[in-house]
Amino acid sequence: MTRSSLPDSALIEARNVSLALGRAPARVEILRAIDLRVEAGESVALLGPSGSGKSSLMAILAGLERPSGGTVRVADLDFSALDEDALAIARRGRIGIVLQAFHLLPTMTALENVAVPLELAGEPEAFARATAELAAVGLAHRIDHYPAQLSGGEQQRVAIARALVSRPALIFADEPTGNLDTATGAAIMDLLFARHAASGTTLFIITHDPALAARCARVIDLADGRIIDDRRTA
Repeated sequence: MTRSSLPDSALIEARNVSLALGRAPARVEILRAIDLRVEAGESVALLGPSGSGKSSLMAILAGLERPSGGTVRVADLDFSALDEDALAIARRGRIGIVLQAFHLLPTMTALENVAVPLELAGEPEAFARATAELAAVGLAHRIDHYPAQLSGGEQQRVAIARALVSRPALIFADEPTGNLDTATGAAIMDLLFARHAASGTTLFIITHDPALAARCARVIDLADGRIIDDRRTA
């Protein structure tokens, strides 16, 4: 799905979303009454300390976790009404995810790792598109290398290429520099923002770093499972 084909409604719309684990008296409230609307093309940071519910909210918005209550619509699809198989299909081509752990397949080359989402979607030009995306993240010379032969920064570049190769409307990045040194992490974020600008995707970054959050056009503060602030930075 390209940006031009997105519906006129919000790309993400969450209403009264809650998440709780366990049963009373040991029931734990992770998210409480979350209302959130994100438009296509925005760069958004979800900022908060560890344990505030950031990754849980991302998992719900990405269709990886089901809320205990409320509704979630993404790209005009009601995620709340879809079963696990339908959610997996809905994510394909719509959502890309970059995590702190790279989650590359160790027995596949960089090229093969990036081509996997396209092959699953039946894309006939999977390897040509994967090659182009790896070139776009500066790894044209490393396409035949396996993850163990790549540095941490290079592995994260492969993960970014894999997330973007399907041209999704939405990219989630959950603490994407957490396993990298400061200089490499800064270079990875420069790359992620550059690819966001070039592709027009919506970028949703989960972080505990205020400096990183400030690079986004919008910052949402989360504490104790609630949104406590939602502001524009520019």
